Amino acid sequence: MNHHSYFARPRGRVVETCILGTGGFGQSYLAQVPRVPGLSCRLAVDVDAGRACAALVAAGADPAQVAQCDTPAEALAAWDAGRLVATGDFAAIASLPFEVAIEATGSPEAGARHARMAIAAGRHVVMVTKETDSVIGPELARMAAARGVVVTPADGDQPSLLIGLVTWAEVLGLTILCAGKSSEYDFVFDPATGQVTSNGRTVPAPGLADWLDPAGRPWAVVAAGRADAAAALPQRAVPDLCELTLVANATGLSPDRPDLHAPILRIPEIAGALTTADRGGLLAGAGRLDVFHCLRLSGEASFAGGVFVTVACDDAATWRMLGDKGHILSADGRSAAIALPRHLLGVEVATSVFEAALLGRSSGAERPRPRIDLTAWADIALEPGTLLTAQGHHHSIHGVSGRMTPAGPLGDGAAVPYYLAAGRRVIRRVAAGQAIRVQDLDMGGQSELATIRRNQDRNAI
Repeated sequence: MNHHSYFARPRGRVVETCILGTGGFGQSYLAQVPRVPGLSCRLAVDVDAGRACAALVAAGADPAQVAQCDTPAEALAAWDAGRLVATGDFAAIASLPFEVAIEATGSPEAGARHARMAIAAGRHVVMVTKETDSVIGPELARMAAARGVVVTPADGDQPSLLIGLVTWAEVLGLTILCAGKSSEYDFVFDPATGQVTSNGRTVPAPGLADWLDPAGRPWAVVAAGRADAAAALPQRAVPDLCELTLVANATGLSPDRPDLHAPILRIPEIAGALTTADRGGLLAGAGRLDVFHCLRLSGEASFAGGVFVTVACDDAATWRMLGDKGHILSADGRSAAIALPRHLLGVEVATSVFEAALLGRSSGAERPRPRIDLTAWADIALEPGTLLTAQGHHHSIHGVSGRMTPAGPLGDGAAVPYYLAAGRRVIRRVAAGQAIRVQDLDMGGQSELATIRRNQDRNAI
């Protein structure tokens, strides 16, 4: 595909955008915008307006040209004067003439509010905040379609990139056995010390050297051995399940198990391990979703938090030829892995922005369906009065993990979506290992996320 042709625009056509959330993702977008012909971002929103100002300046704006505004009147005056606008409240700039809002706050509630306001104002939305999308993505897409705009996942993040790879494979008629991503941080093994480093943390991995070579052992045995050896590192992360929930709702693919297999694999092993059991792999059937932790030695290539599909080698002669050209095949040649080993965060978002503004299309599904919910499960006993607070870079809740389970309406006995549980207080004891149900939490108070989710439940019937 020629991207210049696909994203052709009339001479002088500039797509004006607004960034909501100026953390790492937002900053990388702002830094890239000046380099992208036909793209502009004069508006930045952050709960800390001063941080929004600083982000615009860090991206190259003249400090004298950045106006920190609190009201719509102030913002309009600054806009009309040709200045850039920073604010702590999206409502202050929602009526200004931009085309695409990029929601990157990472806050489930803020994401719901911002998306609802942008859609109501007739703006397209690039939804980076997967926490919101995992709870109400299908309803946001329906709301947008009713207003003649789109909500799209963001190229630069794994869900959009994986949806693109899956749909590309489907267009080619490939039989998808598994689709997924690597965790964001590799497991880098040092045979000399017997230690593994991941995300800046180094831990002992006793016996891992014995599992570096699968040596023909069943993949279930190898995966278990490596998991035990690296047990000091976390091997399930809520963001991974969250992102694959978005992919499930966009593509119809499903997890093989609610918490995923999440094996520790070297890149050439994907083709053999993340395939079906009848091919010697870990999966009960085809069309599955999963994640792997990229195991490598120092100096070896990283998977860089990229995405992959494994496919059936339906024509042996063709795939022998492709294997000779270096494509990744399983040991028996019956399955192959096709990978996109990158995700470039805000550097790559422009393609989703242009797809929405120039073509009126989403990088995801035209109409995602509520097939899978990311639900909250207690890892420890949760006593009444416990506040479930999402915190840290991964927005995880202490003592609570996620599962990818069939989606359903929010009845009292239903397992609660993970990010709808965030910020709520436990009112009934939840035993370790049990799903946290709607009735176990105080669901009162104003919540746009909950309101939109209930609308989604009604519209899905």
